[in-house]
Amino acid sequence: MLARPTERATWDGGKRVLLAAPRGYCAGVDRAVVAVEKALDLYGSPVYVRKEIVHNKHVVQTLQQRGAVFVDETDAVPEGAHLVFSAHGVSPAVREAAAARSLQTIDATCPLVTKVHKEAVRFASQDARILLIGHTGHEEVEGTAGEAPEHITVVDSPEVADTIEVEDTGNLVWLSQTTLSVDETMETVRRLRVRFPHLQDPPSDDICYATSNRQVAVKKIAPEAELVIVVGSANSSNSVRLAEVALDAGARAAHRVDNAGEVDDAWFEGVTTVGLTSGASVPEVLVQEVLALLADRGYGAVEEVTTAMEDLQFALPTDLRRDLKAAGASPTNAAGRRSLPVTPV
Repeated sequence: MLARPTERATWDGGKRVLLAAPRGYCAGVDRAVVAVEKALDLYGSPVYVRKEIVHNKHVVQTLQQRGAVFVDETDAVPEGAHLVFSAHGVSPAVREAAAARSLQTIDATCPLVTKVHKEAVRFASQDARILLIGHTGHEEVEGTAGEAPEHITVVDSPEVADTIEVEDTGNLVWLSQTTLSVDETMETVRRLRVRFPHLQDPPSDDICYATSNRQVAVKKIAPEAELVIVVGSANSSNSVRLAEVALDAGARAAHRVDNAGEVDDAWFEGVTTVGLTSGASVPEVLVQEVLALLADRGYGAVEEVTTAMEDLQFALPTDLRRDLKAAGASPTNAAGRRSLPVTPV
């Protein structure tokens, strides 16, 4: 059984875990996962999902067991079937392809991603050249770039910012993928502005609150931790960034794992303090399993280090809410899915 996390009590020098908060599920992930669950309850299996609903193996496998079918493109979905768009968003071309097959779509795009899409459309309508800071090939970047491909150039890293060429620098604006490292993004913007002094900022920060909050929290625990463990999948941009941020903030070592089974005992040699966090698409149960493993190895004292409180919730997709209401089912999100304090297991 795990001990409940304590406040920042006086440390007795023994082995301990610094547990970052906030961690785990954000509002956009919560909304997307619940959307698939409720669609399965309402429409029955199969419900199709384009790409991974969120970037987490455990979540995808759990939904597959319930009857969700994950596909790469719309042409793999039978005509007229229910199709959920993932939290990362899709381009207008994908929506058109779905409509052409008469698919009944449920748009689980995170509202914060939708905001970036709308910004791209608005700036493109003003004939601006848009520099989209993000990782080439990531679904979110593909979806945003697809809103105005003739206006958007992807800037993949600070190094790319040093060499990228832009024809019209008089009407130039930057946007960003929502799950990037805050520090790396700002470094990219700094380098771009050296070359393009008239570069405009977006009207509001594009990096989502949850990504930023989790990076702040890991920065808080990293200087005191010889080892930081980040729970999250390899294709989760924000999870990968958390491990990088931990190293930059002073952790001696940082490792990303999908689950407790990937933790290597060799990592604990000479380690007194372990930092633990999880990406924004990670259910709390996976963190609990790592805590149980750490307790078995003598790291039973758990201190939760809280840097922000999150209570944001997003409504379920409109069409799904309408159908749930018509069926007499609850159109609200399930409660208690996001990061919670550690509880006994």
